[in-house]
Amino acid sequence: MHIRCRILLKVIAGESFRCAARALGCAPSRAARIVARFEAYGEAAVCDGRRENGTRKVDVDVEAGIRTILAKTAQDYGFTRPTWTLELLAGVIAEVLNVELSVGHLWKILRRMRVRWGRPRPIVACPWKTAQRVARIAALRRLAARRQPGEVVVFVDEVDVHLNPKIGPDWMLPGVQRTILTPGKNEKRYLAGAYDHENQRLVYVEGDRKASWLFLNLLRALLAICKGMRAIHVILDNYGIHKSRLVRSWMVAFGSRTRLEFLPPYCPQENRIERLWLDLHPNVTRNHRCRTMPELMAAVHHDLSSRFDLVQVQARAA
Repeated sequence: MHIRCRILLKVIAGESFRCAARALGCAPSRAARIVARFEAYGEAAVCDGRRENGTRKVDVDVEAGIRTILAKTAQDYGFTRPTWTLELLAGVIAEVLNVELSVGHLWKILRRMRVRWGRPRPIVACPWKTAQRVARIAALRRLAARRQPGEVVVFVDEVDVHLNPKIGPDWMLPGVQRTILTPGKNEKRYLAGAYDHENQRLVYVEGDRKASWLFLNLLRALLAICKGMRAIHVILDNYGIHKSRLVRSWMVAFGSRTRLEFLPPYCPQENRIERLWLDLHPNVTRNHRCRTMPELMAAVHHDLSSRFDLVQVQARAA
Protein backbone atom coordinates (compact mmCIF):
# COMPACT_ATOMS: atom_id res chain seq x y z
CA MET A 1 0.00 0.00 0.00
CA HIS A 2 2.88 2.32 0.76
CA ILE A 3 4.34 1.81 -2.73
CA ARG A 4 0.94 2.25 -4.41
CA CYS A 5 0.36 5.55 -2.63
CA ARG A 6 3.82 6.87 -3.51
CA ILE A 7 3.41 5.87 -7.17
CA LEU A 8 0.10 7.69 -7.38
CA LEU A 9 1.47 10.83 -5.68
CA LYS A 10 4.44 10.98 -8.04
CA VAL A 11 2.27 10.50 -11.15
CA ILE A 12 -0.24 13.11 -9.94
CA ALA A 13 2.72 15.49 -9.36
CA GLY A 14 3.57 15.17 -13.03
CA GLU A 15 6.22 12.44 -13.15
CA SER A 16 6.07 9.67 -15.75
CA PHE A 17 5.46 5.98 -15.00
CA ARG A 18 9.11 5.19 -15.63
CA CYS A 19 10.45 7.93 -13.34
CA ALA A 20 8.08 6.97 -10.53
CA ALA A 21 8.94 3.27 -10.92
CA ARG A 22 12.68 4.00 -11.03
CA ALA A 23 12.47 6.07 -7.84
CA LEU A 24 10.69 3.28 -5.95
CA GLY A 25 12.61 0.34 -7.42
CA CYS A 26 9.72 -1.36 -9.23
CA ALA A 27 8.86 -2.15 -12.85
CA PRO A 28 7.21 0.56 -15.01
CA SER A 29 4.46 -1.89 -15.92
CA ARG A 30 3.57 -2.19 -12.25
CA ALA A 31 3.31 1.59 -11.94
CA ALA A 32 1.03 1.66 -14.99
CA ARG A 33 -1.25 -1.00 -13.51
CA ILE A 34 -1.49 0.92 -10.21
CA VAL A 35 -2.57 4.09 -12.00
CA ALA A 36 -5.04 2.19 -14.21
CA ARG A 37 -6.65 0.50 -11.19
CA PHE A 38 -6.92 3.86 -9.42
CA GLU A 39 -8.64 5.42 -12.42
CA ALA A 40 -11.08 2.49 -12.57
CA TYR A 41 -11.87 1.90 -8.89
CA GLY A 42 -10.82 5.06 -7.10
CA GLU A 43 -9.40 4.96 -3.58
CA ALA A 44 -10.38 1.29 -3.18
CA ALA A 45 -7.62 0.38 -5.65
CA VAL A 46 -5.00 1.42 -3.09
CA CYS A 47 -5.99 -1.42 -0.74
CA ASP A 48 -4.96 -5.03 -1.18
CA GLY A 49 -7.23 -6.78 -3.66
CA ARG A 50 -7.33 -9.89 -1.46
CA ARG A 51 -9.19 -8.14 1.32
CA GLU A 52 -12.49 -9.57 0.10
CA ASN A 53 -11.25 -13.15 0.12
CA GLY A 54 -12.70 -13.74 3.59
CA THR A 55 -11.04 -15.67 6.40
CA ARG A 56 -8.17 -18.00 5.66
CA LYS A 57 -9.18 -21.53 4.73
CA VAL A 58 -6.41 -23.01 6.90
CA ASP A 59 -6.37 -21.29 10.27
CA VAL A 60 -4.85 -22.32 13.59
CA ASP A 61 -7.66 -24.80 14.30
CA VAL A 62 -7.24 -26.52 10.93
CA GLU A 63 -3.48 -26.76 11.44
CA ALA A 64 -4.09 -28.35 14.84
CA GLY A 65 -6.42 -30.85 13.18
CA ILE A 66 -3.77 -31.68 10.55
CA ARG A 67 -1.25 -32.32 13.31
CA THR A 68 -3.72 -34.67 15.00
CA ILE A 69 -4.19 -36.58 11.75
CA LEU A 70 -0.44 -36.83 11.09
CA ALA A 71 0.13 -38.14 14.61
CA LYS A 72 -1.61 -41.31 13.41
CA THR A 73 -1.00 -43.49 10.37
CA ALA A 74 -3.06 -43.90 7.21
CA GLN A 75 -4.15 -47.33 8.43
CA ASP A 76 -5.84 -45.69 11.42
CA TYR A 77 -8.23 -44.10 8.89
CA GLY A 78 -9.07 -47.31 7.06
CA PHE A 79 -6.38 -47.39 4.36
CA THR A 80 -4.24 -50.47 3.70
CA ARG A 81 -1.18 -48.31 3.02
CA PRO A 82 0.86 -47.76 6.23
CA THR A 83 2.44 -44.45 5.12
CA TRP A 84 0.93 -41.11 4.17
CA THR A 85 0.82 -39.58 0.71
CA LEU A 86 -0.33 -36.04 -0.01
CA GLU A 87 -3.37 -37.38 -1.86
CA LEU A 88 -4.43 -39.58 1.06
CA LEU A 89 -3.81 -36.81 3.56
CA ALA A 90 -5.85 -34.32 1.53
CA GLY A 91 -8.74 -36.82 1.39
CA VAL A 92 -8.69 -37.41 5.15
CA ILE A 93 -8.53 -33.66 5.83
CA ALA A 94 -11.59 -33.15 3.62
CA GLU A 95 -13.47 -35.93 5.39
CA VAL A 96 -12.50 -35.15 8.97
CA LEU A 97 -12.03 -31.37 8.93
CA ASN A 98 -14.40 -30.48 6.04
CA VAL A 99 -11.65 -28.48 4.33
CA GLU A 100 -10.95 -29.06 0.63
CA LEU A 101 -7.25 -28.63 -0.18
CA SER A 102 -5.38 -29.28 -3.39
CA VAL A 103 -2.18 -31.28 -3.23
CA GLY A 104 -0.11 -28.20 -4.09
CA HIS A 105 -1.80 -26.08 -1.42
CA LEU A 106 -1.43 -28.85 1.15
CA TRP A 107 2.30 -29.11 0.38
CA LYS A 108 2.73 -25.38 1.09
CA ILE A 109 0.81 -25.70 4.35
CA LEU A 110 2.93 -28.65 5.50
CA ARG A 111 6.10 -26.69 4.76
CA ARG A 112 4.74 -23.74 6.75
CA MET A 113 3.97 -26.12 9.63
CA ARG A 114 7.55 -27.50 9.33
CA VAL A 115 6.26 -31.02 8.72
CA ARG A 116 9.13 -33.07 7.31
CA TRP A 117 9.52 -36.20 5.22
CA GLY A 118 11.87 -38.47 7.17
CA ARG A 119 12.67 -42.01 8.14
CA PRO A 120 10.95 -43.52 11.20
CA ARG A 121 13.14 -44.84 14.01
CA PRO A 122 12.62 -48.52 14.81
CA ILE A 123 12.41 -49.34 18.50
CA VAL A 124 11.87 -52.40 20.69
CA ALA A 125 9.47 -52.30 23.62
CA CYS A 126 11.02 -52.54 27.06
CA PRO A 127 10.01 -55.84 28.73
CA TRP A 128 9.83 -54.23 32.17
CA LYS A 129 6.58 -53.10 33.69
CA THR A 130 5.89 -49.42 33.11
CA ALA A 131 6.13 -48.44 36.77
CA GLN A 132 9.43 -50.26 37.20
CA ARG A 133 10.91 -48.72 34.05
CA VAL A 134 9.77 -45.20 34.91
CA ALA A 135 11.12 -45.48 38.47
CA ARG A 136 14.53 -46.70 37.28
CA ILE A 137 14.86 -43.95 34.66
CA ALA A 138 13.84 -41.32 37.23
CA ALA A 139 16.47 -42.60 39.67
CA LEU A 140 19.21 -42.42 37.02
CA ARG A 141 18.15 -38.91 36.03
CA ARG A 142 18.36 -37.80 39.65
CA LEU A 143 21.78 -39.39 39.91
CA ALA A 144 23.03 -37.44 36.88
CA ALA A 145 21.44 -34.16 37.97
CA ARG A 146 22.36 -34.25 41.67
CA ARG A 147 25.79 -35.76 41.79
CA GLN A 148 27.51 -35.53 45.13
CA PRO A 149 30.93 -33.93 45.73
CA GLY A 150 33.71 -36.33 44.89
CA GLU A 151 31.54 -38.27 42.43
CA VAL A 152 31.39 -38.31 38.64
CA VAL A 153 28.61 -39.62 36.41
CA VAL A 154 29.37 -40.79 32.88
CA PHE A 155 27.29 -42.31 30.11
CA VAL A 156 28.92 -45.29 28.39
CA ASP A 157 28.28 -46.98 25.04
CA GLU A 158 30.12 -48.41 22.03
CA VAL A 159 30.03 -47.41 18.37
CA ASP A 160 31.06 -49.26 15.20
CA VAL A 161 33.25 -47.57 12.57
CA HIS A 162 33.17 -49.25 9.13
CA LEU A 163 35.67 -48.70 6.35
CA ASN A 164 32.83 -49.26 3.87
CA PRO A 165 31.02 -45.90 4.12
CA LYS A 166 27.48 -45.52 5.31
CA ILE A 167 25.48 -44.12 2.39
CA GLY A 168 23.28 -41.13 3.25
CA PRO A 169 21.51 -38.20 1.57
CA ASP A 170 23.46 -35.23 0.26
CA TRP A 171 22.81 -32.13 -1.87
CA MET A 172 23.43 -32.79 -5.58
CA LEU A 173 23.15 -30.76 -8.79
CA PRO A 174 20.21 -31.47 -11.12
CA GLY A 175 20.74 -34.61 -13.16
CA VAL A 176 23.89 -35.56 -11.24
CA GLN A 177 24.16 -38.38 -8.70
CA ARG A 178 27.23 -38.49 -6.51
CA THR A 179 29.28 -41.67 -6.51
CA ILE A 180 31.11 -43.06 -3.50
CA LEU A 181 34.02 -45.39 -4.21
CA THR A 182 33.97 -48.15 -1.59
CA PRO A 183 37.08 -50.15 -0.59
CA GLY A 184 35.20 -53.39 -1.24
CA LYS A 185 36.56 -55.41 1.67
CA ASN A 186 35.19 -53.97 4.87
CA GLU A 187 37.20 -53.35 8.03
CA LYS A 188 35.82 -52.44 11.42
CA ARG A 189 36.97 -50.56 14.47
CA TYR A 190 35.08 -50.08 17.69
CA LEU A 191 35.07 -47.19 20.13
CA ALA A 192 33.98 -47.53 23.74
CA GLY A 193 33.26 -44.09 25.15
CA ALA A 194 32.35 -42.49 28.47
CA TYR A 195 30.65 -39.10 28.23
CA ASP A 196 30.70 -36.67 31.16
CA HIS A 197 27.80 -34.39 30.30
CA GLU A 198 28.41 -31.86 33.07
CA ASN A 199 32.02 -31.15 32.04
CA GLN A 200 31.50 -31.86 28.31
CA ARG A 201 34.31 -34.40 28.47
CA LEU A 202 34.70 -37.61 26.53
CA VAL A 203 36.95 -40.54 27.38
CA TYR A 204 37.16 -43.29 24.80
CA VAL A 205 39.25 -46.27 23.81
CA GLU A 206 39.66 -48.01 20.48
CA GLY A 207 39.62 -51.71 19.65
CA ASP A 208 39.40 -54.15 16.77
CA ARG A 209 36.69 -56.21 18.49
CA LYS A 210 33.68 -55.35 20.60
CA ALA A 211 34.61 -57.50 23.58
CA SER A 212 34.81 -57.32 27.36
CA TRP A 213 38.47 -56.29 27.30
CA LEU A 214 37.48 -53.17 25.32
CA PHE A 215 34.98 -52.20 28.01
CA LEU A 216 37.55 -52.93 30.73
CA ASN A 217 40.09 -50.72 28.96
CA LEU A 218 37.55 -47.90 29.21
CA LEU A 219 37.01 -48.52 32.92
CA ARG A 220 40.79 -48.50 33.49
CA ALA A 221 41.04 -45.20 31.61
CA LEU A 222 38.28 -43.73 33.79
CA LEU A 223 40.05 -44.82 36.97
CA ALA A 224 43.29 -43.25 35.75
CA ILE A 225 41.64 -39.95 34.86
CA CYS A 226 39.36 -39.71 37.93
CA LYS A 227 42.01 -40.46 40.54
CA GLY A 228 40.65 -37.95 43.03
CA MET A 229 37.06 -39.15 42.79
CA ARG A 230 35.67 -41.48 45.43
CA ALA A 231 32.94 -42.86 43.14
CA ILE A 232 32.49 -43.18 39.37
CA HIS A 233 28.88 -43.84 38.36
CA VAL A 234 28.74 -45.50 34.92
CA ILE A 235 25.30 -45.37 33.27
CA LEU A 236 25.15 -47.96 30.49
CA ASP A 237 22.93 -50.45 28.67
CA ASN A 238 22.59 -54.19 29.18
CA TYR A 239 24.91 -55.30 26.37
CA GLY A 240 26.58 -58.67 27.04
CA ILE A 241 30.15 -57.36 27.30
CA HIS A 242 29.08 -55.12 30.20
CA LYS A 243 27.96 -58.11 32.30
CA SER A 244 30.40 -60.85 31.36
CA ARG A 245 32.25 -63.03 33.86
CA LEU A 246 35.49 -61.19 33.06
CA VAL A 247 33.90 -57.84 33.91
CA ARG A 248 32.40 -59.17 37.15
CA SER A 249 35.78 -60.55 38.23
CA TRP A 250 37.48 -57.26 37.44
CA MET A 251 34.84 -55.32 39.39
CA VAL A 252 35.46 -57.49 42.47
CA ALA A 253 39.24 -57.01 42.27
CA PHE A 254 39.62 -53.39 41.06
CA GLY A 255 36.19 -51.76 40.80
CA SER A 256 35.67 -50.53 44.33
CA ARG A 257 35.25 -46.94 43.10
CA THR A 258 33.21 -47.89 40.03
CA ARG A 259 29.42 -48.21 40.12
CA LEU A 260 27.71 -49.79 37.10
CA GLU A 261 24.23 -48.28 36.79
CA PHE A 262 22.27 -50.25 34.18
CA LEU A 263 19.46 -48.70 32.18
CA PRO A 264 16.19 -50.57 31.61
CA PRO A 265 16.35 -52.76 28.48
CA TYR A 266 15.78 -51.06 25.13
CA CYS A 267 15.89 -47.48 26.42
CA PRO A 268 18.73 -45.97 24.37
CA GLN A 269 17.13 -42.52 24.44
CA GLU A 270 18.13 -42.23 28.12
CA ASN A 271 21.84 -42.69 27.32
CA ARG A 272 23.24 -39.25 26.47
CA ILE A 273 26.25 -40.61 24.62
CA GLU A 274 23.90 -42.04 21.96
CA ARG A 275 23.37 -38.53 20.58
CA LEU A 276 27.13 -38.07 20.40
CA TRP A 277 27.63 -41.25 18.37
CA LEU A 278 24.73 -40.33 16.09
CA ASP A 279 26.48 -37.04 15.27
CA LEU A 280 29.70 -38.90 14.49
CA HIS A 281 28.19 -40.64 11.46
CA PRO A 282 27.08 -37.54 9.47
CA ASN A 283 30.25 -35.71 10.51
CA VAL A 284 32.70 -38.44 9.48
CA THR A 285 31.58 -41.89 8.41
CA ARG A 286 28.62 -41.16 6.13
CA ASN A 287 29.68 -40.99 2.46
CA HIS A 288 33.32 -40.79 3.52
CA ARG A 289 36.12 -41.19 0.96
CA CYS A 290 38.87 -42.59 3.18
CA ARG A 291 40.74 -45.44 1.51
CA THR A 292 42.35 -46.95 4.62
CA MET A 293 41.26 -47.53 8.20
CA PRO A 294 44.07 -45.37 9.71
CA GLU A 295 42.91 -42.48 7.54
CA LEU A 296 39.31 -42.94 8.65
CA MET A 297 40.21 -43.24 12.33
CA ALA A 298 42.30 -40.08 12.09
CA ALA A 299 39.18 -38.29 10.86
CA VAL A 300 37.16 -39.77 13.74
CA HIS A 301 39.75 -38.66 16.31
CA HIS A 302 39.87 -35.16 14.81
CA ASP A 303 36.09 -34.79 14.92
CA LEU A 304 35.80 -35.93 18.53
CA SER A 305 38.75 -33.87 19.74
CA SER A 306 37.31 -30.75 18.09
CA ARG A 307 33.98 -31.09 19.93
CA PHE A 308 35.13 -31.90 23.47
CA ASP A 309 37.50 -30.44 26.00
CA LEU A 310 39.30 -33.68 26.76
CA VAL A 311 39.58 -36.86 24.75
CA GLN A 312 41.62 -39.74 26.14
CA VAL A 313 42.59 -42.22 23.42
CA GLN A 314 43.99 -45.59 24.37
CA ALA A 315 45.59 -47.93 21.84
CA ARG A 316 43.57 -50.98 20.89
CA ALA A 317 44.38 -54.25 22.63
CA ALA A 318 46.00 -57.14 20.84
